[in-house]
Amino acid sequence: MTTTFFLLRHAAHDDVGRYLAGRAPNVSLGPAGRAQARRLGERMCREDFVAIYSSPRERTAQTARAVSLHSEIGPVELRDELDEIDFGPWSGKTFVELNQDPAWRDWNSRRAVAVTPTGESMQDVCGRVCACMADLRKRHAGEGVVLVSHAEVIKSAVCHVLGLTADGGFRFDIEPASISVVAMGDWGAKLLRLNEGV
Repeated sequence: MTTTFFLLRHAAHDDVGRYLAGRAPNVSLGPAGRAQARRLGERMCREDFVAIYSSPRERTAQTARAVSLHSEIGPVELRDELDEIDFGPWSGKTFVELNQDPAWRDWNSRRAVAVTPTGESMQDVCGRVCACMADLRKRHAGEGVVLVSHAEVIKSAVCHVLGLTADGGFRFDIEPASISVVAMGDWGAKLLRLNEGV
C-alpha cells in the first residue's frame, strides 16, 4: 500500500535569508510568517491526510499547528528526526559572517561530503529523515501524512527519492511554506510535486 507524504517547509520567520536560524532558540514566526502559515493551513484542507508530524523547532511547530487548526487533524506529534540540521556555532550567525568562514564555504560547495562544526553530514540528515518516513509508512499504510520540517531536510529526502547525491539539492529550491509530495510503497518511492507555493 502507498503512503503519501506531504513535506512542508515551515513558514518564514522575520529574518529568513539574513541569518542561519538553525537550531537557535526562540526563532518564531512573525506576523507575515503567521499569515503564510495560515494560507498553508487553508491550502492543505484540500488534501487527504490523517496525521501531522513536525520538527521540534518553534517555527515548524507553529506552522504545523496552523495546518492542524484548519484541517482539524491533530494533535501534532514532534519528531526529532525532522529537526533542522545541527549547525552548532553556525546557528544564529548572519550569512555575511558565515561567508568569511572557509568551512561554511566548503559546506556550500561540497554538500555531499562536507560536515557542519558538530560533525553532522547530509548523509546523516538523509538517514534520519528517511528512517522516519519508513517508520511512518508502516504506521500509515495507504494513508497521507504531513511532515513539517526544514529546507535542507526536505531536500535530502527528495534527493534520496530521485537517486541524487546531496549536491543535487543545489539544483532546486524549497521555499518557506512550500509543499512537496512523495509517494512511498513496497515498489519504492517517487516524487509527485516539488516546492508548490501558497
